[in-house]
Amino acid sequence: MAATLYLLPNRIAETEPEAVLPAQTLSVLRNCRRFLAENARSARRFLKAAGHPGPIDTLEIIEIGHVPDAGQFDAWLAPMTKVGASDTAVVSESGCPAVADPGAGIVRRASLLGIPVKPLVGPCSMLLTLMASGMNGQRFRFLGYLPIEREERDAAIRSIEAESRRLGETELFIETPYRNTKMLKALAESLCPDTLITAATDVTGSGESIVTKTALEWKKALPELPKLPTVFAVMAQMKTGGRRHR
Repeated sequence: MAATLYLLPNRIAETEPEAVLPAQTLSVLRNCRRFLAENARSARRFLKAAGHPGPIDTLEIIEIGHVPDAGQFDAWLAPMTKVGASDTAVVSESGCPAVADPGAGIVRRASLLGIPVKPLVGPCSMLLTLMASGMNGQRFRFLGYLPIEREERDAAIRSIEAESRRLGETELFIETPYRNTKMLKALAESLCPDTLITAATDVTGSGESIVTKTALEWKKALPELPKLPTVFAVMAQMKTGGRRHR
């Protein structure tokens, strides 16, 4: 029987692993000796903090990078198909592997090779932001990063708002931390006054702040956001047609 490919969530802030990872996830982590890691150095630091019995330098940690080479998938997975093979865990630098992070291609290939894939429970900044935003949790979309150039970014913001209004959908995206305040300012100035904006900074961390206001409210008192990982969420108010009857 093939070994199992575990999808091992990482911390999304500088917190103790026990504060955000359940016992089963930590148990798998501490018993696994082979890892496919987005970044080998950060993976070693995470495994040590999570109490892996190690020694850490004796573990097999293969760096797959931010964009894994599909030509290497079989080489990475082949050892798992042998009799008596060890389980392997995919670990990203932050959050859940294969969700806005590397791993999806490896999972697809593992499934084709008949390797069992098991996702483990852990923090996801997008879902935690959505939970705390008060926005539509039945229909939502994650967009990754918006364009950097001002004209393209502002056009993307208006397009996102239009889709949110048309579908009643929550739109989530992220930004490079040093551009957090600039992004919030662009949202407040480009969106309709009653469109909701959530800024969720350092989720699960000691500096956690998750605030939802209208674009107008943000515009009236625009804060300087910390240069920490931040998820933004937007939901436009749906327009109702026809006359209202009293």
